[in-house]
Amino acid sequence: QVQLVESGGGLVQAGGSLRLSCSASGSIFSIYTMGWYRQAPGKQRELVAVITSGGNTNYRDSVKGRFTISRDNAKNTVHLQMNSLKPEDAGVYYCNYAISRNYGGTQSDYWGQGTQVTVSS
Repeated sequence: QVQLVESGGGLVQAGGSLRLSCSASGSIFSIYTMGWYRQAPGKQRELVAVITSGGNTNYRDSVKGRFTISRDNAKNTVHLQMNSLKPEDAGVYYCNYAISRNYGGTQSDYWGQGTQVTVSS
């Protein structure tokens, strides 16, 4: 079993900052990509940022320059630093890991339970 636990969501005023964290535990051999997605009410889940095992990052255009994704491989943890938050950044944020659970095993996607981010205008 693999479990992803998120933390750090909450209510913030526009222009403020939040830092999300996600930690994985369980039977893990290797973690490849780590990412953050979000879903606003009535909308599809969308990719916010992703970081590879080598540290390469990719962001959706609307968050570039404001959000920073980072990872701590020793702790199986990924962070999302969100600055200059806007009301349109609000939603439920989910972490996503691509994990193989044994040597030579295939990668599978694992999701956190989601953490709410609310941005007041």
